[in-house]
Amino acid sequence: MASQDSSSKFFSAFSLVAAIGAAAVAKKGLNTTWRATTGKNPPTNPADPDVGLGEAVMWAAVSGTLIGVARMLAARRAAGYYAKSTGHLPPQLAKDGQDASKAPAATS
Repeated sequence: MASQDSSSKFFSAFSLVAAIGAAAVAKKGLNTTWRATTGKNPPTNPADPDVGLGEAVMWAAVSGTLIGVARMLAARRAAGYYAKSTGHLPPQLAKDGQDASKAPAATS
């Protein structure tokens, strides 16, 4: 059990570092793309009333989506690396009922 706890902690730390790195890279790329597309710096605080509502909503939607996807991809890659190294998925990623063949039948 102690081995599983330490490998679980290792995976948590490893996936956290990967997600933070991926988010930083995504944000840098997003800032550059925003400047090239709009000719302006991205809003530093979209909640600021001086930032137009359309611009604030667009920034929140685009940045949230891209950073979230980058973090998810990094976490998946970390889980793949962990599984390849240990021969099994980390305990946090144990089967969670996503198997469609085991889902309850839909009722109408």
